[in-house]
Amino acid sequence: AAANAAAQQAQQQPQQDVKRYDVPVDDDPISGPATAAITIIEFSDYECPFCQKWVAEVLPKLREKYGDQVRLVYRDYPLIGLHDNAAPAAEAANCAIDQGKYWEFHDLLFSGQRPLGRDTYEAYAQSLGMNMTDYKACLDDRRYQKEVEADYNYANELGVQSTPTFFINGLALVGAQPFEVFEQVIDMELAGQIP
Repeated sequence: AAANAAAQQAQQQPQQDVKRYDVPVDDDPISGPATAAITIIEFSDYECPFCQKWVAEVLPKLREKYGDQVRLVYRDYPLIGLHDNAAPAAEAANCAIDQGKYWEFHDLLFSGQRPLGRDTYEAYAQSLGMNMTDYKACLDDRRYQKEVEADYNYANELGVQSTPTFFINGLALVGAQPFEVFEQVIDMELAGQIP
């Protein structure tokens, strides 16, 4: 059930149960404090145009309006077979974690400035001042292949079928929905209006 549908159900029939999924944060990248009232877990794909649109248009508004009230957890869901560069891009982004540059790398990948591929990953790492010997070794070793596969497999078990898919405090919201949809769900959740 999409979170916006869940929110409407909660408004219309407060006694009705709304499905909340128990989606763990795992060991994935987190932006925002652990004490945030709202946790958004995003399953996303670096080659997905809808994911790129969400990062460009919705995420900045969420950060601006809610600040430390929201934390974002990024979990990899490369659409294997549809987006050939998505899994390698996910591995490349995870390699940036080792040098504390994940979110900057994430933003560059979604910027659309360059086509995805090894040259791009190395250029972005270089632009972020990363240790290139360590970064290239991480890529060559495919150090994060199993991590990306684990996220992908977990998402499949959870029933995720498309990107981006979000879980807002466990409430499912599918697709690059506009800011207003996220705002409605988050405001209702902050007010305790969704069971």
